[in-house]
Amino acid sequence: MVAWSVELSQFDITFKPRGPIKAQCLADFMNELHPHGQFEEQWWTLHVDGSSNCQESGAGVILEGPKGIVLEQSLRFRFKASNNQAEYEVLLARLRLAEDMGASKIKCLTDSKVVAEQVSDNFQVKDHNMMKYYHAYQKLKSNFQEVLVEHIPREDNTRADQLARLAATKKPGQLRTIIQQEIDHPSVEADMVASMDADHPGQNNPPDWRDEIRAFITNGVIPVDPTDAKRLRTQASRYVVIADQLYKRGFSTPLLKCLDPVKADYMMREVHEGICGMHLGARTTVSKLLRAGYYWPTMNTDCVMFIKKCQPCQKYGDLIHQPAEQLHGIPSAWSFTTWGADILGPFPVAKGQCKFLIVVVDLFTKWIEAEPLACISAHQVQKFLWRNIITRFGVPHTLVTDKGLQFTDRKLNEFLTGLGIQHKTTSVEHPQTNGQAVSANKVILKELKKRLGEAKGA
Repeated sequence: MVAWSVELSQFDITFKPRGPIKAQCLADFMNELHPHGQFEEQWWTLHVDGSSNCQESGAGVILEGPKGIVLEQSLRFRFKASNNQAEYEVLLARLRLAEDMGASKIKCLTDSKVVAEQVSDNFQVKDHNMMKYYHAYQKLKSNFQEVLVEHIPREDNTRADQLARLAATKKPGQLRTIIQQEIDHPSVEADMVASMDADHPGQNNPPDWRDEIRAFITNGVIPVDPTDAKRLRTQASRYVVIADQLYKRGFSTPLLKCLDPVKADYMMREVHEGICGMHLGARTTVSKLLRAGYYWPTMNTDCVMFIKKCQPCQKYGDLIHQPAEQLHGIPSAWSFTTWGADILGPFPVAKGQCKFLIVVVDLFTKWIEAEPLACISAHQVQKFLWRNIITRFGVPHTLVTDKGLQFTDRKLNEFLTGLGIQHKTTSVEHPQTNGQAVSANKVILKELKKRLGEAKGA
């Protein structure tokens, strides 16, 4: 610095602050941005486009205002979204931006005909998630004087499409010249949480039923009312406090950890629809919770109400119209002697080109063996019976199947006859002979639909 000072001293250079000049530039910019207070009365044009792939999702936005103002932005979503969901997300995000800019008339141009027709009330919204976005749009639309959503061809929306592709394929450290925003959660989830908090401000911290029992056991605190005090003493005799945690004693079960309402809701969801959940009924869900070592007083009614609100359970549940009738089953003498076999499929092609499912069920123990197959030839059925039934449970006495070609094959029947297995086939007029296998198929199909219904064939 000293050397530079010596070299530049001969030119008589002095330093002058730029504070007033910067302030004047900012004042000129604000004056140009809002000319004469009529900025919000003019039309704004919004070009939106969403992009989604198997890895990331994003959207591109071009907001054109009066006086030649153009704002370009690329949005990247940190959650998995479909193309229509990405279109809705960017539409809601940019309407909020236009609202902050003070615009009152918006014309939105999108190349998604589904979104454009749904928000214009020309198409019916059937999907549950799209219905949430539709209501969020209608709520946001009420803040503007006029909002028009029009469909344009894809070739007329190329710039927004490029911005959307940049967001969906961007890698860290690249494309830093583009203004990019990241959205962590879907907009409809944030709106639902905000509306629930506004409608129920006192329900953020629900009362904990364990406090009264824990206070009585540890400190001997009892209610003033003698009736309540007697009830509390009787109730507290079934509980114990260990390491400041409340546990419930059981007759034939170990100590059950008592949960507050928030943790109880989490555990109920995890057991019912978590990574190991199978969307079971209310009674089975309660049994699994008790077997896992958890308890709260209202777990039976909570599980019943939760399953009534579970969309996959209600969508793929049984809808029985026939009156109740006494079952007429075929009794089996002992376990693993009589098996019923059937084929399920074709399903969407999975890994290994598997699209069929062979199911075999024991008529005595109701034990099910199933395996995915790429084809359902008689040779594959023979290999399955040898590997999964005969070598594991012994040679059965009877095998009951339908009259499918893979079961009536000559080589398969020679194989069964050589082992002394009686092969019985059901008649076309009375498929109830193999009713246990059909019931097993229903259970498998129902669970597959509940767990994989949202995959849409992926």
